[in-house]
Amino acid sequence: MEREKFSSRLGFILISAGCAIGLGNVWRFPYIVGQYGGAAFVLIYLLFLLVLGLPVVVMEFAVGRASQKSAALSFEVLEPKGSRWHWGKSIAVAGNYLLMMFYTTVAGWMLLYFMKMLMGDFTDLAADQVAAEFGGMLSDPILMMAMMIIVVLLGFAVCGMGLKNGVEKITKWMMVCLLLLMVVLAGNSMLIEGGSTGLEFYLKPDFSKVKEAGIGEAVFAALGQSFFTLSIGIGALAIFGSYIGKEKRLTGEAVSVLCLDTLVAFMAGLIIFPACFAYGIEPDAGPSLIFITLPNVFNHMPGGRIWGSLFFLFMSFAAMSTVIAVFQNIVSFATDLTGCTVKKAVVCNVIVMIILSAPCVLGFNVWSGFMPLGEGTGVLDLEDFLVSNNLLPIGSLLYLLFCTSRYGWGFEKFLDEANAGTGMKFPKWARGYVSWVLPAVILVIFLQGYWAKFAG
Repeated sequence: MEREKFSSRLGFILISAGCAIGLGNVWRFPYIVGQYGGAAFVLIYLLFLLVLGLPVVVMEFAVGRASQKSAALSFEVLEPKGSRWHWGKSIAVAGNYLLMMFYTTVAGWMLLYFMKMLMGDFTDLAADQVAAEFGGMLSDPILMMAMMIIVVLLGFAVCGMGLKNGVEKITKWMMVCLLLLMVVLAGNSMLIEGGSTGLEFYLKPDFSKVKEAGIGEAVFAALGQSFFTLSIGIGALAIFGSYIGKEKRLTGEAVSVLCLDTLVAFMAGLIIFPACFAYGIEPDAGPSLIFITLPNVFNHMPGGRIWGSLFFLFMSFAAMSTVIAVFQNIVSFATDLTGCTVKKAVVCNVIVMIILSAPCVLGFNVWSGFMPLGEGTGVLDLEDFLVSNNLLPIGSLLYLLFCTSRYGWGFEKFLDEANAGTGMKFPKWARGYVSWVLPAVILVIFLQGYWAKFAG
C-alpha cells in the first residue's frame, strides 16, 4: 500500500511545528524565562535551539523520509544487515505512549479551563478562591477522567479521518487559529497600562539578572528547554518526514519548524509578562502561573472573561496540536508493525490510551499518597521524568549516532537524504560537531537531569 503524502509543504511545516509547539512553549517557557532573568536568558536559549535542536530535527526528518516508515520500522529499513539499531524502536514507541500518558491529562485541564472561563466561573473570585478552583479540579477524579477521555477521543477521531483529510486539514486550521489568537492576545497584553515594565524585563537583555539567577543554572535551563521543547528523540517528528517528497532539502524545513516553534514560545511571553507586571504578579511562579496566576490577572482586566477564554482556547490548540501529532505516530506504529487498518489502530489505541492515562489522573487524588520521586511528587512527575530526562536524550543520542556512525546509516547517506531537493544545505563541515560534540552535550544534559533530580 502506497504511503499517504501531505497535500502541501505548508501542511508539513505547520503539522511538524504543531507537534513541537506544545505546553512546553506556552507554559514552561515563560516561567523559566521569568526565573532566569528575562531577555538575556532568551538569547542563550535561541543559541542552543540552533546548535542543539536543529541537527537532531534534520536527522529525524531524514530517517523518516529515507525509510518511508514510522520510528517503529525506520531503523530496520536503513540499518546495515546484521546490526541491532532496530532495538531503538522501543525507545520511540515507549516515548510516544509515555508522553501521552500525562499530556492527555494536562490537555484536559486546558479544555476545562477554557469552558470555565467562557462560563464566567472565575468572575469576581478572590485570589484564594481561584487557587481553590484548581485544587478542586485536581481532587475530582471523575471530572479529570472525563476531560482526559474527551482529549483522547478528539485526538484519535482526527487521526481516524486520515493524514490529508484529518490530521493535515484540522491541524492546519488549528495552527492558523493559534497564530491569530496569539497576535490578538499579545497586542492586548502590550497595551495594558503598566505593562511596559514587563516588556522591558522580557525584551531588554540584562546579563546581571542571569548572574543573579546563577550562570551555570541558567545555561543548563536554556539547554534543557531548547532540547525538550521540540520533543526530539522519540520519532515524533520523524513520522512527518515519511510523508513528504524530496523536492525540498530538510535543513530549511527544520529551520521553518524551529522558527514557528520559537515564535509561539516568544509570543506566549509577550502575552504573559506585561499582564503579570501590570498587576504586580511575579512572573516566575512556576506551573501555577497558568492555572492560578493568570485567571487572577484576567479578573482584573477589562473584558477579562473574553481575554481569558481566548487565552485558554489558545492553550487548548497548542496542547491538541501535539496530541494529534503524537497520536498519528502511535497509529503509524500499529499500521507499520501489524499491517492493520487505520480504523482498527485507532479503536485499539483509544482503549489502550485511556487505560494508560488513568494513573496520571488518579495520581492527583485517589493515589496522591504515592510519591515516587520524593515529597510532593506524583505520577505525572514520574512519567515526565521518564520522558524528559531519559527517553528524549537517549533517543536523540540514538538518532545522532545512527546518522553519523559508519556502523549505522552513516553520515554520507544521511547527508545525501538531507540535501536532496532545493533549499538550505546541511553543511558537510558539521560532521565532527554532530559526531562528537553534540553527543557529548546530550550526555551531559542526561547526567545533569539526574544530578538535579536526586543530588540537587
